[in-house]
Amino acid sequence: MKRKSWALLTALSTLPLALSTTAVAAEPPAAAPSAGTGCVYSPAVPADNFKGIPVFDAKKAAKPYSATLRTTQGAITFQALTDKAPCTTFSFRFLAERGYYDRTHCHRLTTQRLYVLQCGDPTGTGSGGPGYSFPDENLEGATYPAGTVAMANAGPNTNGSQFFIVWKDTKLLPNYTPFGRITGGMDVLQKIAAGGEDDQNAPGDGYPTLPVDFRKVTISTH
Repeated sequence: MKRKSWALLTALSTLPLALSTTAVAAEPPAAAPSAGTGCVYSPAVPADNFKGIPVFDAKKAAKPYSATLRTTQGAITFQALTDKAPCTTFSFRFLAERGYYDRTHCHRLTTQRLYVLQCGDPTGTGSGGPGYSFPDENLEGATYPAGTVAMANAGPNTNGSQFFIVWKDTKLLPNYTPFGRITGGMDVLQKIAAGGEDDQNAPGDGYPTLPVDFRKVTISTH
């Protein structure tokens, strides 16, 4: 039987705040870095499938890349917004290159008011994290049209490993760091969305009926 955390069930009842994780910082969330100082990744719990804590490398972070999510429903590719969200895209690449996302699955699909597929939690419960957190970025004027890839969070500056993909234009407060744009696989997302979700207690917000397992996440530099 699929396991759902209490925190995930709580989130289902508060759709405007629903794109959250339950990661609790071991230290206060990192303050947004000053210009030119790079990004700060602070130790945090939980630390599921721990791969270490990134050390920001501005030169590497500036290099454009695309990520391909090879799933059991098909491949989804996005272009990383390295120029707009360098802290976030550097973290995603750090985790992907260490196999963090491989053999995980997307644990949440929303089909009413919010139209997103949420992934990136090794525990598959909505409560997992990579062992560190980092600040928000790219929020000024942020919108969430179809094809947006953005970070899920548990409040300001609590980003970790969980992210969501918008499969249909969605209105959200600009609280979730956009860090990618889908360049391939929208048909895969539409197929997953059309399959619906399996939560009978909160229709429109549950596990995808079509399992979305990540076989491998690969990074391609330009």
